[in-house]
Amino acid sequence: MNDIKQPRALLWLAVFLIAVIGVGAFLGTQTAPGAWYAGLEKPFFNPPNWIFGPVWFTLYVLIAIAGWRTFLVGPVSLGMGFWVVQMLLNWVWSPAFFAAENLTLAMIIIVPMLAAIFGFIVNQWPRDRVAALLFIPYAAWVSFATLLNGSLLLLNT
Repeated sequence: MNDIKQPRALLWLAVFLIAVIGVGAFLGTQTAPGAWYAGLEKPFFNPPNWIFGPVWFTLYVLIAIAGWRTFLVGPVSLGMGFWVVQMLLNWVWSPAFFAAENLTLAMIIIVPMLAAIFGFIVNQWPRDRVAALLFIPYAAWVSFATLLNGSLLLLNT
């Protein structure tokens, strides 16, 4: 990781930040909670809607940096594979949950997403501790989101 300040590495950082935040922001605007979500019975620990935007923006920055660091060391590696899988699942969860209004499909997506997040952390821990640590808040949030998704599924079926 001694070349992270090189212009080419910084260009890749910009690519990762733009892609992760850009796609995440686009999906967030296209799948914002609407009347369907407002009408769901929610568990007592359901957070207010306003918290999701700032949390996801922060997490997307951390995810992008972790992906960038992993890419610089091994663009074709198990760690990068975990990163890509979790990112793709992340990007399809909101459309499944909010656009398709399908709590079961969202649950089917979020469980392997969480597994890929933990897989990334375990894989990167001995290779790049910083990248692994950047995923800890993400793992915590998606663990909570999995509990929330499951609770909404149970309360509304």
